[in-house]
Amino acid sequence: MLEFMELRHLRYFVAVGEAENVSRAAGKLHVSQPALSRQIRDLEEELGVELLERSAHAVRLTQAGRVFLREAKAVMARADEAVVRVREAGEGERVELNVGYAMSPTVRILPPALRAFQSAHPRVRVRLHDMSSMEMFAGLRAGKLQIAFVVCPSPGRLRGMQFEPLSTGEMILAMSPRHPLARRREVSVKEAAQQPLVVFSKAEYPDYHEALDVLFAGIRPRPRISEEHDSVASLIAAVEAGTGVAVVTESLGCVAGPRLKLKPLTPAPKPFQIGAAWMKGKLSAEAEQFLGATRRAAFDIERLPGGTSSPG
Repeated sequence: MLEFMELRHLRYFVAVGEAENVSRAAGKLHVSQPALSRQIRDLEEELGVELLERSAHAVRLTQAGRVFLREAKAVMARADEAVVRVREAGEGERVELNVGYAMSPTVRILPPALRAFQSAHPRVRVRLHDMSSMEMFAGLRAGKLQIAFVVCPSPGRLRGMQFEPLSTGEMILAMSPRHPLARRREVSVKEAAQQPLVVFSKAEYPDYHEALDVLFAGIRPRPRISEEHDSVASLIAAVEAGTGVAVVTESLGCVAGPRLKLKPLTPAPKPFQIGAAWMKGKLSAEAEQFLGATRRAAFDIERLPGGTSSPG
């Protein structure tokens, strides 16, 4: 049975084992080299095995030393974790809330909601996950997300879930500031269909593609898709580069800024709903409180002059 071993012995050994140099390890630990060497010798005697092969200028881990290094690091990590858990218990248990969101549609609602919620509930750690629609639905079903904020999906994808609308938005056309249509006040849907389209990935955003089918229904020839993207950032970059135009939500202007020009479409497409989704019967108290904060944020935004951001 080991009688004298303490965490400091493990810390000393890990420093030496990782550096494979007693002098460098001693400098890192702020102890003298002879004292550090003595501690490692004491540890080897207690264990009954040699942990280091020593030469005139360096040390190397033995096979037993490599095993002990791995185990010592695991023990230290577990000790650090225990300290964190004890401190959290002393301060009151922290609860983690995992929230999925789509950046562009929720860019105006989530920041004020998060500020208000964290002010009222400082013991709840909110982890935001920027995801595609399909990733959010999968996360909700797997229990990795407690709530998600999405553009209203088709009923089939909401099976087993609850959806609460929070706000509405407009579908508009985004383009490079250098695009010929950027000088127009508005663009017809037929004109938009004649441009190469930059779109979100169909695999990750199937509801977006269903909305495009509705928007361009009856228009021939069908618009040509030039590129598909799985993130807002890459789609903005492609449109800015002139790869094509994109049918997006008006709130994209908050993310893209002057990099893109946003123009209304005529006739105006049917507004879409932005809302919260969660598994039926599984909305935790923290998720319910966060949902309340988003309701209030959405209500406050709707009361602002203009209600929503305007296309540029």
